[in-house]
Amino acid sequence: MRVVFASRNRHKVVQVAELLPDVDLLTVDDVAPDLELEEPFDTFEENALVKARTVFLATGIPAIADDSGIEVDALDGEPGVRSARYAGEAATDIENNRKLVEKLRHVPEEKRTCRYRCVAAYVGPLGVELTAAGSCEGRIILEGRGTLGFGYDPHVIPEGETRTMGEIPLEEKLAFSHRGRAFRKLALLLKDHV
Repeated sequence: MRVVFASRNRHKVVQVAELLPDVDLLTVDDVAPDLELEEPFDTFEENALVKARTVFLATGIPAIADDSGIEVDALDGEPGVRSARYAGEAATDIENNRKLVEKLRHVPEEKRTCRYRCVAAYVGPLGVELTAAGSCEGRIILEGRGTLGFGYDPHVIPEGETRTMGEIPLEEKLAFSHRGRAFRKLALLLKDHV
């Protein structure tokens, strides 16, 4: 099965290729390099679906997409769907992490609970639209550790771990991560529906 992954995030492309080994995965830049991918909505599901729809409509090739982010309880769920843009539209991981740490500097460690959330979406012929969600509970640390991830990974210790997501190798992380859970569920849905 050939699908286009509606993402320009190279880290996500690597992860999804690992999670969907039976899929011939193209990237949006392979087939529509000038296509705009927007995330205008307030939910992960709506954002994932709109990106997959955009790519499918533009290319005629079945498309998958995800929207994901981190929700911090002490910040009433921030940054949520704005995780990649938390410190501004073109913010770097370093800038986003700096803003998050500053907001949590005076919050006690036991109250810095969080979860990574991901919704994976598929849009294909005959009006087929599928979504699957995954999450991974954890807590935020103020001093980042590790270089094996991206985004907020150096500051997130997943439940049951002492290492940060930035210290856990990818193959190990995909077994329990929000993206791993969402795309494994989506793969099962695809087997049943496509």
